[in-house]
Amino acid sequence: MEETAPATERPAPRRRRLVRILIGLVAVVFAAWAILYITKGRFLKHPFERIVGKATGRTVQVGGDFQLYFAPLDIHFLAERIALSNPEWASRPQLFTADRIDARIAPLSLIFGRRHFRSLDLANGAVDLEWTPDHRTNSWTFSDKKGGKPLEFPRIDTATVSGTTVRYRDPRMRLLADLTLADFRSEDARIGRAVGVHGGGLVRGTPFTVVARLLTPDATANRGQNQLVARMRAANNVVDVAGTLPSIADIERVPLSVAARGRNMADLLGIIGVVIPNTRTYRMRGQLVKDGETYTFTRLRGVAGATDLAGRLTIVNGERLHLDSTLTTKSLDIVDAAPFIGYNPDIVAAQGAVAAARATGAAPQRLLPDAELPVQTMRAFDADLKWTIGQVRSRNVPISDVDLTLDLERGRLALSPLTFAMARGNVAADVVFDTRQRPSAVTYDIRLAPTPMGRLLAGYGVAESGTTGTIKGRIQLAGRGDTIHDSLASSAGRIAFIMPQGTLWTRNVQLAELDLGTFVQKMFEDKLKKPVEVNCGLIGFTVRNGIAAADPILIDTTKNVIVGRGGFSFRNEAIDLAFRADGKKFSLFSGQSPVGLGGNFASPSLDVISGDLLARAGSGLGLSLVASPLAGVLAFVDIGDAKSAACGPVLAGAKASAQRTTKGQPRDDVGHGTTATSEDGKRGDGKAQRKKFLGIF
Repeated sequence: MEETAPATERPAPRRRRLVRILIGLVAVVFAAWAILYITKGRFLKHPFERIVGKATGRTVQVGGDFQLYFAPLDIHFLAERIALSNPEWASRPQLFTADRIDARIAPLSLIFGRRHFRSLDLANGAVDLEWTPDHRTNSWTFSDKKGGKPLEFPRIDTATVSGTTVRYRDPRMRLLADLTLADFRSEDARIGRAVGVHGGGLVRGTPFTVVARLLTPDATANRGQNQLVARMRAANNVVDVAGTLPSIADIERVPLSVAARGRNMADLLGIIGVVIPNTRTYRMRGQLVKDGETYTFTRLRGVAGATDLAGRLTIVNGERLHLDSTLTTKSLDIVDAAPFIGYNPDIVAAQGAVAAARATGAAPQRLLPDAELPVQTMRAFDADLKWTIGQVRSRNVPISDVDLTLDLERGRLALSPLTFAMARGNVAADVVFDTRQRPSAVTYDIRLAPTPMGRLLAGYGVAESGTTGTIKGRIQLAGRGDTIHDSLASSAGRIAFIMPQGTLWTRNVQLAELDLGTFVQKMFEDKLKKPVEVNCGLIGFTVRNGIAAADPILIDTTKNVIVGRGGFSFRNEAIDLAFRADGKKFSLFSGQSPVGLGGNFASPSLDVISGDLLARAGSGLGLSLVASPLAGVLAFVDIGDAKSAACGPVLAGAKASAQRTTKGQPRDDVGHGTTATSEDGKRGDGKAQRKKFLGIF
């Protein structure tokens, strides 16, 4: 019995030691708690700055009071005039500053990663968020890893926030925003009302304002969904954005509803450095998804002017901005197409094309626009566009089934191919503006497939009923210049329109033939509505240095041979053409004198009573006075010696030098491919030519 007693007494000292240790630990913890509570942990100010600074790789400074202690179990943190620095590359020194932060934090939330604030009082906080120019990192990511992490907010039960501002800077997007958060107070993790944000800034040098509301601040405070609506105004445009974000600052791969409206869509896209033709008042809506540097707009629907638009647009904000778009239009108003050649559509609609051309810098009474291509901007971004248009609403020329492919690459703009149906004929075009060459090198290649003239010219007085003739043609020009006017004024090339055999009916054609004997006979015989029977015809011009010379104009009908001489100028838009009809049969009362077409592109004039005709009338009057009235008729006799045209060269679009009669003889009545309007087609001396062609030469 005495030998076993000591064994039963051994555990007691161990228990006493364990109790003493536990009591000691509790005493230490209590002492630490008591010290912290009594001193409010103010002595931890510098260790706090050092430890947090090392963990974040930033400088932390507390310029005022500092408290860090348990009260009683939650951590009470207070800091006045606190500042957390930005990385060295940032444009401003501080990422975050506040006059006062007073928070109570659940301790375990710091250990297990779900940060939980029992309360937060933030006064005059200022946050500066910034991306690096290469978008590899941002100022709120505390690491050197590529990419930036989204902002994460803790759960906050009770909060009072006042005087908070946010600055956001993105050098790649050239975006700078200064925002102010409306003051709010929440209780039990509920704010109970929408929280507003307002502010403004610059995007690519354009001022903007923004007003936003967080519709679900309670969910945001509990790290739930964030329903956000925002309205931005810039350059006379209004953009509305709405969506539900997974976190307050995370929009990656989140579908956002977007709507925009304004006076001119070109102003809106001009904000991000993209050039498009001007538009009239527009309204568009769609869905936006951001994925890294790619912004994709889908389900686009809207109108610009009187034209509907639908499709998709992708913007890639890489080293070079790139746009890729597919658009569909059911009906395009011709006025809305005016900007594609440099006109302002609002001026065209209100005052006409001449006023629109004048607004671009063109001289009075000119049609060709003088608006310069935005060369520097065109070199700054690339674009691909596929646009299909069902119908173009136009008074005179029916156009439909437009298919446009646009490619812009480093300053070279190509509309190729551009196809459309015109009056049951097809037009195909390739137009290139190469701004990499100075001045810009511009080429036009426009091809018209055989098209019924009755429908093509129905808006210009030609009767579709009774007209079976067709017309085909091609325009090939190359010039230099940064405006449409300059490129055409310096252009060289060929213009040719060919008319195969067919009929054409219109009163004006009868006058154009100017065989007064035939016209009078038809009038008296009640044959006015009988169509003119065309064997073949060619309206051709050779363009040199912006001057188009008839080469040739030759139309062979069953009754007459119509020839034209002269030309027109892309330089000053002057027109000086003379058309003459020689009969193939004997005719009395035939004028046999040219019909003059003069003026300019904007206001052409038709001179039916020409000087030649008045001279012949004077001769006839003299003969009738000297001899007899019958003798006066001799001045108007057409002996009918016009030589029929060989249609082979005509239908081939050959120049004047290649034209032949049906007997194979060279024609001597079609000129020599110059702008002279004289009978032999020769230019004559310089003085006579200047008088003939309105001072162009």
